[in-house]
Amino acid sequence: PSLSRGLGDVYKRQAKDSGGNRYHVYTESDAGLIHRKSEMDWIIHIESALELDRLVLHAQPIVPSDVNNPEINYEFLVRMNTEENGLVAAGVFLPAAERYNKIIKIDRWVLSEALAKLSANPQFLRHVGYCSINLSTQSLTDQQFLAFATEKFNEHKELAEKVCLEITETAAITNLIQAKRCISKLKNIGVRFSLDDFGSGLASFEYLKTLPIDFLKIDGMFVRDIVSDPIDYAMVKSIHEVGSVMGKTTVAEFVESEDILNEVRKIGIHYVQGYHVGKPVPIEEVLGQDERLKVKG
Repeated sequence: PSLSRGLGDVYKRQAKDSGGNRYHVYTESDAGLIHRKSEMDWIIHIESALELDRLVLHAQPIVPSDVNNPEINYEFLVRMNTEENGLVAAGVFLPAAERYNKIIKIDRWVLSEALAKLSANPQFLRHVGYCSINLSTQSLTDQQFLAFATEKFNEHKELAEKVCLEITETAAITNLIQAKRCISKLKNIGVRFSLDDFGSGLASFEYLKTLPIDFLKIDGMFVRDIVSDPIDYAMVKSIHEVGSVMGKTTVAEFVESEDILNEVRKIGIHYVQGYHVGKPVPIEEVLGQDERLKVKG
């Protein structure tokens, strides 16, 4: 699209986001418009990446807090190769993808690519526990995406038990009926589900009783300060205890240091994820490894 047309779309979006039924007057210092223009630039990058196959998968380990448990799992994370900025993390371009309705296309690519990689690496499948794939709010509530995912797993029936789809707590609560429908249908195939950023919602425990999920991923905003903040410690401990009573497996993210890892172990949280355990690496690096990763003792 031309620059003038792109800016026109930005102005219309800004007016709509401000309440609609209004004009938005441009000024060079308008921070909102500058942000929208930046998002539109990322949409162009996203469309190009999908067309030219510039999206790639990275993998970050999720490992047991128990040093005697040799199991290893991974979260698959999408990245984008760009000519100007090199490899770009998902947090940079996914907000624009969500705002401008491109996220479902990305989710389709991620799921297809992940299943293709797993299918082509049976040795990796034998030693990995599960592989976690993020699912956006839009995909979670889109019937066409559900049909697409169902078809993919029917094509790769042996992979369903190795896949865990991650959804955010906010998405699940906001779209409870649709979320339950999607989760139930894919769980019947064998797919597991994880509730990400758990603890950030206002009614977490109430809604948790109604969602048939397998893993609780405790919001990193509580985990990262667990050593110094007694309130965060109490929050993490209560989430783990309630989750365990409900039969959920707990995962602590943002485990960035040995001290945090030790506190998480004291509480009894089942799995840990974070830079202290392992950073994201290109998926090819983990697909080719033979040894299982163990959490640091």
